[in-house]
Amino acid sequence: MTDQLSPAERFAASRSRQGSPRLERFRANLAFDLDPFQIASCVALENGDSVLVAAPTGAGKTIVAEFAVFLAMQDPRAKVFYTAPMKALSNQKFQEFVAEYGAQDVGLLTGDTNINSGARVVVMTTEVLRNMLYAESDLLTDLSFVIMDEVHYLADRFRGAVWEEVIIHLPQNVRLVSLSATVSNAEEFGDWLQAVRGETAVIVSEERPVPLDQHVIMRTKLIDLFDSSGLAATNRVNPELVQMARYGGRTINSRQMKDVGRYHSRGGRPEQLKMDRAAVVKMLGERNLLPAIFFIFSRLGCDQAVKQVLRAGVRLTTAPERDEIRAIVEERCRTILDEDLAVLGYWEWLEGLQRGVAAHHAGMLPAFKEVVEELFQKKLVKAVFATETLALGINMPARTVVLEKLEKFNGEARVPITPGEYTQLTGRAGRRGIDVEGHSVIQWQDGLDPQAVASLASRRTYPLNSSFSPTYNMAVNLIEQFGRERTRDILESSFAQFQADRAVVDLARKVRSQEESLAGYEEAMRCHLGDFREYSGIRRELTDVERKGAARADTQSRAEREKRQHQLTALRRKLKQHPCNSCNDREAHARWAERWWRLKKQTDELSQQIRSRTGAVARIFDRVSDVLLELGYLERSDRGVVTATVHGRTLRRIYGERDLLVAECLRRGVWKDLDPAGLAAMAAALVYEPRRDEGQASDRYLPKGAFRPAFDKTTDLWARLDDIERDHKLPGSNPLSTGLSLAMNRWAQGVSLDAVLSEADLAAGDFVRMTKQTIDLLDQLSVVADGQVGRTARTALDAIRRGIVAYSSVA
Repeated sequence: MTDQLSPAERFAASRSRQGSPRLERFRANLAFDLDPFQIASCVALENGDSVLVAAPTGAGKTIVAEFAVFLAMQDPRAKVFYTAPMKALSNQKFQEFVAEYGAQDVGLLTGDTNINSGARVVVMTTEVLRNMLYAESDLLTDLSFVIMDEVHYLADRFRGAVWEEVIIHLPQNVRLVSLSATVSNAEEFGDWLQAVRGETAVIVSEERPVPLDQHVIMRTKLIDLFDSSGLAATNRVNPELVQMARYGGRTINSRQMKDVGRYHSRGGRPEQLKMDRAAVVKMLGERNLLPAIFFIFSRLGCDQAVKQVLRAGVRLTTAPERDEIRAIVEERCRTILDEDLAVLGYWEWLEGLQRGVAAHHAGMLPAFKEVVEELFQKKLVKAVFATETLALGINMPARTVVLEKLEKFNGEARVPITPGEYTQLTGRAGRRGIDVEGHSVIQWQDGLDPQAVASLASRRTYPLNSSFSPTYNMAVNLIEQFGRERTRDILESSFAQFQADRAVVDLARKVRSQEESLAGYEEAMRCHLGDFREYSGIRRELTDVERKGAARADTQSRAEREKRQHQLTALRRKLKQHPCNSCNDREAHARWAERWWRLKKQTDELSQQIRSRTGAVARIFDRVSDVLLELGYLERSDRGVVTATVHGRTLRRIYGERDLLVAECLRRGVWKDLDPAGLAAMAAALVYEPRRDEGQASDRYLPKGAFRPAFDKTTDLWARLDDIERDHKLPGSNPLSTGLSLAMNRWAQGVSLDAVLSEADLAAGDFVRMTKQTIDLLDQLSVVADGQVGRTARTALDAIRRGIVAYSSVA
């Protein structure tokens, strides 16, 4: 596919082959020249527009972001914020900008890290920028550009709303650089950006900079997925693969087909078609297809894969490479306490790295993941077994991507991966400037359909749908800044409502078309003797009663049967007495009437959909506001003006899914008797997300002392809020979980890592991630809470920010 540039953008790109002086200075420092979509994007930025760039993984979207930073640095006062969805990605971009512009001009803000926040270029998570906007931070002064990397995260149902909040509330003079994976509705998203941000160039490219060759491993053969003979249409499935799939992994002639048929008729089974992982690694090495990323949709599967490959004796490194690996690992991990190394599986991990093999998943210590990423980028680690989280943003391209399965567990069931997920995963294949082509390899599974695989592999886009919904914190912040009516208008400008309204336009068009058909049907059933619509309505009612009676005949009482018989007699009498009953064309009219009723039902359903979608976001906001009014976080004056109360102003500074519950607990003094370890345990209960099969901890596994009565009061408040929310037609929230509370309590008391991980039954990476979320909440409490609770929160925060938590730079 080619870049989908407008004629104006193509003209700009062609003009820029010579380019403006600033663009030429920027291009001179690049390792390779700019592609047309990159040129068009840079020209749009020079012209003073915002841009939305939608392009495949690895296509070079970040070049556009780097040009925005370059432009900002030409102005001695201008600042630029670079937002990313993950702390790992924020950390990576921070290091890159420090290398380019120097530490004095670059800052990093990720909630738990604050480095040089007043710098000209500041990298941050999207949540940090959202909070700055609500707080009207002084750091927003002289802000020229905001770069939103991975903006398709807007569809994330847990965090996506933050992206929309930022886009809506950024000052209008700030230009937005939005970088997205290739989505099928980029133009729709661009139209919304144009509506809320002003002039925005939408630039879409579906061209991979490094072409992707796609294969299937069956038995010991690496087979092309698509026909490469040149004699067939593009994306035609390879006939050899189809035949091998049908006949047990063999290509056979017509005489052999009969033998295979007799073999299957006797219940025979084809030979095992799947190679083991070590054999696949060796095959890829022999074909010069390493380094490779093997995507396995489970953490345990990744760890087991590494052990399996190492047991098979796989060694992918030379002696000098092993020395370099050991030196890098020892330098990066020197701050880890000796007593923690064995707990973290350090020696086994190091052995795998020295042999060129590693896992990469969220259960790993963040510092370990960073080392794997660095060694892979340096081509020292050659085979990484990873979960799909690696596909999101981290700069870690490979020559080959291997997919062991085309389905994954989504928390409830095993489901096929989507075309969008396939695109994200295989987007890692092919290193620009290194590889002539990238390779994706699918391991054959029994029952896999080559045509279905080809269909998945050839659909490279997916839709971007809003997940925006007003929260309590959002509502009170916006009402305090803009008032209730202006806030409703602001929320109506969200992408969620924009998409709903677009859908409403299509629905309304369909309703109008059907109403024209209804008028035609009504004309066709018109009767000179009377109202045939009324007559047909009686006929339909009579038919319905007869059907229901027949269906329930065996279960009805005598009284019910008599009642139904009276009803039928009355309807039949009414039908006979109607003027239209004696019409000679009655049955012809009746056929048109039946069509009219069927279409009328469909039209009514469409109209109901329109009513439910129009103003949907504002309706949710009204319900949220009503809850806040009922609980005293908002108040209405005699003139009807709604403003935040003193409790509402506290809620303004509390961010997170349980914002209202936290505010209520502070307001009611529920946590005032907790010591630092107890408050850390409480904060853990508020942020912890239990596994689906995990029940509530029994009392014997809860911290002792003041924690238990405080937790009981907190749970009572949650139950009351849940009832109020449901009364206001809001979804409510899940109960608190104490699965991490005892472990966090003990960690705050200085207990060893080994004991705490055993207590929590968590991997080190999960413990660090959840502890950092606990730290984030405690940090908010230390600022928001009055008196003793605020001081206790600060002490608790310092108590748990130690050991592996303190030296893990990302989460």
